[in-house]
Amino acid sequence: MHDLHLADQILKIALETAKKSGFKKINYLKVELGDFIEHGEKIAPQNLKYNFSLLAKNTPAQNAELIILSVGGQKWKLKEIEGI
Repeated sequence: MHDLHLADQILKIALETAKKSGFKKINYLKVELGDFIEHGEKIAPQNLKYNFSLLAKNTPAQNAELIILSVGGQKWKLKEIEGI
């Protein structure tokens, strides 16, 4: 469930960024992900990708590739977004 919460946060930021940039479709997103702990559990990249794809259905981020870059620390950050 913790992966779903973070996926929702990423999607909201991505959709806001896409709107500001005039993107009608998001092609990919790059997210930096450290040893991020959400609700007492470490975020698993594969679960984060899965939950992101579920939440992105019927949005400009549908079919967008979520690229996860491992970084140090207990943080995450939307690093880059590409769209058309």
